[in-house]
This record gives sequence, structure tokens and C-alpha cells, in this order.
Amino acid sequence: MTTIDLTARLREVEQRFEAIEASLGDAAIVSDPAELRRQSKLHKELGEIVAHCRMLQAAEGRLADARQLAGDADPEMAALALSECGELEDTIARLRAELQIMLLPRDPLDEKNIIIEIRAGTGGEEAALFAFDLFRMYNKYAERKGWRSEILSANETGLSGFKEVVFSVEGEMVYSRMKFEAGTHRVQRVPATEAQGRIHTSAATVAVLPEAKEVDIAIKPEELRIDVYRSGGPGGQSVNTTDSAVRVTHLPSGLVVTCQDEKSQHKNKAKALKVLRARLLKAETQRQQSEIATSRRKMVGSGDRSERIRTYNFPQNRLTDHRVEGLTLYSLDRIMQGDLDPVIEPLILQDQTAKLSTL
Repeated sequence: MTTIDLTARLREVEQRFEAIEASLGDAAIVSDPAELRRQSKLHKELGEIVAHCRMLQAAEGRLADARQLAGDADPEMAALALSECGELEDTIARLRAELQIMLLPRDPLDEKNIIIEIRAGTGGEEAALFAFDLFRMYNKYAERKGWRSEILSANETGLSGFKEVVFSVEGEMVYSRMKFEAGTHRVQRVPATEAQGRIHTSAATVAVLPEAKEVDIAIKPEELRIDVYRSGGPGGQSVNTTDSAVRVTHLPSGLVVTCQDEKSQHKNKAKALKVLRARLLKAETQRQQSEIATSRRKMVGSGDRSERIRTYNFPQNRLTDHRVEGLTLYSLDRIMQGDLDPVIEPLILQDQTAKLSTL
């Protein structure tokens, strides 16, 4: 695994941790609940790294002492110190590797709750039954993790399968683990409806979407141009003898809103800004939905059997994940009951290794 300059990085983290710790008592931060939550969260994350760093420093100190004792004239004392050196070297190597992972840039989506969409692909009724099996597997995994799941919509078949099921999963760091489930899942087994005992191959697609929070539109004063003018009525009649009409231009988007219904300039401005926020919200929501739709298409492919990330072979009790070399497990029965960690952990490790190699 690629290494990074731990000493310099850890010094930066420690300095930042101490600065945030000092700022948490600042009146400006305490009076701002959103900023206080953000700073407290960052303080906790950095504190975990600092605690790990201090464990490493303590182990390195003990190793230095043990190496001195290894040259002791007393053979028993020297042998004991040598044994301790070996144990401490293993501990230090483990702590350094863990710290490298902790220092990786975090995916900002990792903490989000998710929406999972499972759809039957190639294979007819058997694909729909497999979609149900995947849904049940993820629900059992969520139970093991202490997460909460809820069906949002489902299109069932006559044999207790799902043409499509959409459900939410809420809990701690849900997306960080479940994002690796996105793609086409292929199953090989003898369907219950197969009279001659032949193995069929079917598929289902899984999309894992980070849950989108309500879009919050913040408009900066410098992004606005406010023009006031005298409002006029039909046929050129004067409705108002003062400059009460307001035209608001949002410079980044080019959106223009005018309001002249009220006699008060302040009321017209407030109404115009309300309309502007609504229009910006609509535009932002449409942009997010477009990104999600693009992400979903990339994630699941066409649902064809050949586009698979994973194969579930029931006759051999075998699961193979095709993204990690050598990841084949002969414990499919346990995996289908929600024991997914042996599958997900190697995917997380591979992702972390790839990120380390780019630093």
C-alpha cells in the first residue's frame, strides 16, 4: 500500500484540531447552531485522528525503550525486550496503515442516508424473485447494522417477486458501505417453476442514491441588481406617484422578477425576492434530478446478464464479486441472510488502496 508523509500531515491535523477546540467556546460560533454543529462534527473527526496519532507516538516511544533494553547484559531481559520489539513493530505498522486510511479525503456523500432501487432485469419471473431476495438481503443487513429501512414504492408480481422496489435506508455512514452495491447482480439457480431441474441465469439491477436534502437557496446581496421605478396601470394611467415598483435581477442566472402590486417599495421587493427564490429552487431541483438520473443510468446499465458486478451461484453456494480479483466466497446462504460485511470490506479496502495510490 502506498505511503504518505504521515509526520507532516499529522502535524497539520493536530494544529487544526487545537484551533477548532479553542474556537468552540467563541460566542459567534455558539450563537450559530448550524456552524456549531459543523465545527463540533469536525472536532470529533479530527479528535479520532489525533487520538490514533498519540497511540502511535506512545508505541514508538515504547519501541525505543525496548530496543535499548534488548542490548542488556542480562540474557533474559534482552530476550524479553526483543520479543516486545517485535510486537511493538507490528502495532506501529498497523497504526500507521490505519492513520493513512483516516487521512484520506472523505467522500462528502458517505454520511448520507440512501434510497435503493432494485429492478428485475433479464429473466422474467425468476428475475423478479431474485429482486425480492436482494431486497430481503439488504433489509437483513440493515437490521444487523442497526439501520432503519422503509419501502417507498413497490411493484409486486404474482409469485411474491418485485418488478421494482424502492426503499430508504437511514443510519450511520450508510452510503459509505452501500454505494458498492450499485450495478447489475446476476443469479444462477434452478427456479421453483423449473420442472426439469435446469439452472437458469437471471439478473436484477441495483441503484444506490444518496438521499437529497431539501435544497436551501441562499442569495447574496452582491448577486442582485435592484431597480425601482414608478408603476403604471392600463392605458398609461398612473397607479402610483412614487417609485414603488421593483425589478430584481439575479446576476449569476440572469433571472429577472418584477413586482408592482403593492404601494410599498419594501413589500414589492419582498414579494419579488420570494418569487426569485422559488424560481431558483425549481432550477436547482431540476439540475439535481438530472444529475441523479444520469448517475442512475451509469450505475445500473441495461440490466443484461452480461453487465454484472456480482454473481450469485446457488447450486455451488458461491458468490463472486467481479470487481475484486479473487473475491469468491462459498457462504452464499449466510450472505443472503444479511452477512454482507465479508463482501463489502474487500471493496472498501480496494477503494482506499486506489485513493492512496493517487496521493
